[in-house]
Amino acid sequence: MSRLLWASEDIELATGGTATAPFAVTGGVSIDTRTLQPGDLFVALTDQRDGHDFVEAAFKAGAAGALVSKPVTGGPVVLVDDVLEALTALGIAARIRCGAVRTAITGSAGKTSVKEMLSRIYAAFGPAHSNAKSFNNHWGVPLTLARMPEETERAVFEIGMNTPGEIAPRSHMVRPQIGIITCIAAAHLEGLGSIEAIALEKSDIFAGLEAGGTIILPADDVFLDFLADRARTLCPTGNVETFGRSADATARIVDYQTDGRTSQITVDVVGQAATVTLEAVGEHWASNVAAALLAASQTGRSVAECAAALSGYAPPPGRGTAETLALPSGGAFTLIDDAYNANPGSMRAALKSLAQRTGGRRLAALGDMREIGSTSLAEHVALAGPIAEAGVEGIFLAGPEMQRLAEALPPGLPQASAPSADELWNQLTKALKDGDLLLIKGSNASGMGRLADRLRQWSAEAAPGKMDSGPEETARVS
Repeated sequence: MSRLLWASEDIELATGGTATAPFAVTGGVSIDTRTLQPGDLFVALTDQRDGHDFVEAAFKAGAAGALVSKPVTGGPVVLVDDVLEALTALGIAARIRCGAVRTAITGSAGKTSVKEMLSRIYAAFGPAHSNAKSFNNHWGVPLTLARMPEETERAVFEIGMNTPGEIAPRSHMVRPQIGIITCIAAAHLEGLGSIEAIALEKSDIFAGLEAGGTIILPADDVFLDFLADRARTLCPTGNVETFGRSADATARIVDYQTDGRTSQITVDVVGQAATVTLEAVGEHWASNVAAALLAASQTGRSVAECAAALSGYAPPPGRGTAETLALPSGGAFTLIDDAYNANPGSMRAALKSLAQRTGGRRLAALGDMREIGSTSLAEHVALAGPIAEAGVEGIFLAGPEMQRLAEALPPGLPQASAPSADELWNQLTKALKDGDLLLIKGSNASGMGRLADRLRQWSAEAAPGKMDSGPEETARVS
């Protein structure tokens, strides 16, 4: 028998809505008919498109019911005044009925990786729950809460922002017992204006922290003292813990080793040392591991148990995963897909990790870093140093901001550039050779992720020996 997530009468009670007929949600909660599963509750959000236009398709796909704000046909619904407000109320009701230990994470970089690490650890010890993908915004957080089964024991929520005032209300929705800030860096400067404003906004992750909760901060960050003071103001009874390389860190990084394909990271958490092996390369992963072990060890499991559960972790697509792809002309290359997003700090970390990988030529295809405001030109040009230090032997640049970097690179470094990621295709595929290591990175909006996907398709579908150069350009749908 399928488990019951929501009965229609419970949805009515939580949202103040009215059900047209009784129904039972035995799947999840969905806002997308393309991924909806039988038994799901369909939530007709209005964002870029009006979800009410897809209610009929949702019922055809097997939806148990729908949450709507205007009359529709096709199946039973709960009618409410505002769908997003109702989803938020449903999420809060899910939190109240569930006794899970809740962890909330934010930060300028690494938050999704730490969320995924904690999700892996928590799942090893009982029913666990977390955001799908990076559902961390105004609808993603309440959606994640609404999907949380009542029997969940441990849950982790990623909380993001682009502009001021976004994190505090989401923290109040989650009411975490553990709050984490991974780091403060120059991301979303366009919306926040300064790195100090970023630190202020990120510290609001502790606005909803339960009394006596755990505050986890980056020990090596220049904003550590500010974040600690702000956290204590928001939650005076909170307990501040730190992670990093500092000798005073609660979770101290003791050692990092790599063979160019995997990493071994040793962390000491208050005298308990444990080693984790990851399917990833780059010293920045050590900070993620330290944060995850520190947080997980606050939920009733030993550091050794948490490290054992985490070992073997590989990052999700677009976050530094490495894969071997066949070349149509013969041989193979290694694609390092770190194209989910980018800011100056994560770009430097990705280049540094490229230098630590073993193989043939090191190549980098970089797209524009978005939302970094008035410092954009300087930040793009400043990547010339890390590129040289990484031993990059060929570089491919996409976007108007990266064109400025092209002007700052050493004249002897082979380079190619294009106005967009898609227009970089022919130059990139013509250059790839057997044994190459190719890093692809850029902000999500730069289109570099599409370039990585296209390389996978090219490798999988092209007949060996029939393509001595890249294929002709084809139309793409974003």
